[in-house]
Amino acid sequence: MSLLLSAAGREKLAATYGGALLDDVMPFWLRHGMDPVHGGILTSLNRDGSLMDSDKSLWFQGRAGWMWATLYHSVEARPEWLEAARSCVDFSRRHGHGPGGKMWFTVTREGQPLRMRRYVYSEAFAAISYAAYARVGGDSAGEAWAALEMYLRHSFEPGVMPPKFESTRPTKGLAPLMIGMVTAQELRAALGDEVVLGKSLSEWIGEWIGEIERDFFKREHAALMEVVGLDGGMMDHAEGRTLNPGHAMECAWFIMEEGRQRGNQEYIRLGLAILDGMWERGWDREHGGILYFADVRGLPVQEYWQDMKFWWPHCEAVIATLLAWKLTGEERYAAMHQQVHEWSFGHFPDPEHGEWYGYLHRDGSVAQPAKGNQFKGPFHLPRMLWFCGRELGGFAAPG
Repeated sequence: MSLLLSAAGREKLAATYGGALLDDVMPFWLRHGMDPVHGGILTSLNRDGSLMDSDKSLWFQGRAGWMWATLYHSVEARPEWLEAARSCVDFSRRHGHGPGGKMWFTVTREGQPLRMRRYVYSEAFAAISYAAYARVGGDSAGEAWAALEMYLRHSFEPGVMPPKFESTRPTKGLAPLMIGMVTAQELRAALGDEVVLGKSLSEWIGEWIGEIERDFFKREHAALMEVVGLDGGMMDHAEGRTLNPGHAMECAWFIMEEGRQRGNQEYIRLGLAILDGMWERGWDREHGGILYFADVRGLPVQEYWQDMKFWWPHCEAVIATLLAWKLTGEERYAAMHQQVHEWSFGHFPDPEHGEWYGYLHRDGSVAQPAKGNQFKGPFHLPRMLWFCGRELGGFAAPG
């Protein structure tokens, strides 16, 4: 029986999530990741926390800044968490913005620019960190709105972002809608439902959910597509058929959360339908855990890492299944949560040095032991631990 189905079990789960967050994961990053010389966070860390590469990810100045400020706001007003948030936000302010305000993807440890990518996820993560820091007393609200505007213009105004491919086969992706949704949710929670580029944050979110349902979620296949044609049509090519089950389950819980906040049952049903379909496609019936990719037609996936087990899809599946159970009370969601929780906590944690491995082989053995890189740092894992601990009564709800 799932632990969710008894008060004692829920108490045990809350203690597991809270203990992992407060006694393991965040102390690991506070001890090893924060840069006392130049500010900000270093995320390229080996298994024991030793530094492997000093270049800094601007994604993670934003993601980590949001995490530290959110913990300070919603769990406990610890000075070291506020200082860590300030350090990430200040480094991003000083060194993150290139010509015209667009943000770098990576910089040196000191803040000298290295790489700028065409997409604007650095801006989205900066926006949530600036907003979360403003909510705990920082003077960064204006920068949060500016970063969001940059994200919106580059992601949704035709001609602003350079195309990824030639115009022979024009496409659009799920990711900008998802990231837009959660970014707007965070700014709304911290700063209010303000109007940006002619629409309130709630209006933007509603439009994105509508587009996801209309164009990306194929009910006849019970699949959430990552890429579709501009008209929402499926494309029978390798990229067009490729599914990312963990990414889809992350989208599902964003939509369910919006439904909970608005009291909108249609959003909740949409999120549940996405979760149901992508769980069926993503759960590995041979070895357990969430497969990284699948093909909508069941064909071989061309990416060579297609059957690896990454940490972040499991974190998103843990959240999605818990939220589905809370919203419905259905035992099948409690069972799904138990499955992914047990597999994740049975394979990813490092009991010797702390934190989680990021990359496993399909059978759950460790593929490489590093705890961080330009893409892995204190975000998906601590967000999952915080969200689930809060949902189970381990922390106070955010104000």
